[in-house]
Amino acid sequence: GGGETEKQIYRFQKGDSDLSLRFDLTVPLARYVAQHQNDLVFPFKRYQMSKVYRGERPQKGRFREFYQCDIDIIGGDDLDILYDAEMPAVIYHVFKKLGIGDFTIRINNRKVLGGFFASLGLSDKIEEILRIIDKIEKIGKDKVIEELVKIGVPEESTGKIIDFITINGDRKQMLESLRALGVEDEAFTLGVNELETVSDAMLMFGMPEENFRIDLSIARGLDYYTGTVYETTINGHPEFGSVCSGGRYDNLTGYYTDKKLPGIGISIGLTRLFSQLRDNGLIAPKTGSMAKVLVIPMDKDVLPYAVKTANTF
Repeated sequence: GGGETEKQIYRFQKGDSDLSLRFDLTVPLARYVAQHQNDLVFPFKRYQMSKVYRGERPQKGRFREFYQCDIDIIGGDDLDILYDAEMPAVIYHVFKKLGIGDFTIRINNRKVLGGFFASLGLSDKIEEILRIIDKIEKIGKDKVIEELVKIGVPEESTGKIIDFITINGDRKQMLESLRALGVEDEAFTLGVNELETVSDAMLMFGMPEENFRIDLSIARGLDYYTGTVYETTINGHPEFGSVCSGGRYDNLTGYYTDKKLPGIGISIGLTRLFSQLRDNGLIAPKTGSMAKVLVIPMDKDVLPYAVKTANTF
């Protein structure tokens, strides 16, 4: 994961073993696919709902133990860019069925960000910059500038970075604005083309344009993301933050195998999402018991009859 995320891993020693509690569901998936690659048919698709653990300060909407719901697609050798559009399309249909109100899936591409930073002569600081700008909604523009300066970004470049990630407009305007910058970087050009392909395909998958937009401030803090990235917010409750996020990871299985197995995935923080929905009255918990009949044996002598009666229901 890299950066701050590795500080949140519950890690411990048991004898000679170096162990940790599961931080997310993506890294274990990468290990599983690498281990069983000869037994799987690619592209390999899976969904999983399981507990994960984070060593962070508990607060409203933040937990040390919680459920995540993940969907991922892993390719053998390559993975078509159209799968990057299938992920948000699935989330669109899930959130529509949940009926939680209007929402927006914000998309970006880390090649666009990395290519732009490289054009400013900051190739050696790309990962650090990505982690910092990913926090802009939490800490604000001024704090982001302060942290960029701390890692050695020249002050004249900090302004260019802020101006870049705050470019605004609809899908076509954003793509036009990016191309109009005239950035001569191969990764940047590839990223813009991928953004266009993915956003066009999202429309093809039946997503209304009002439910997604290109947002250059979306970076995702995990180091393993390499291309398309997503974050989803509920329009009427921006205080919830991102309730569903993910992205493309082309090199994650490289920790376990020499074979290239690129992937794309997205995750809903289920516990966090439903706690926020309940606290704000958007969903109501069921009250009372599901039982229709209560059988109470008042004496041991009638226990056989009571058990027989209870089993008939």
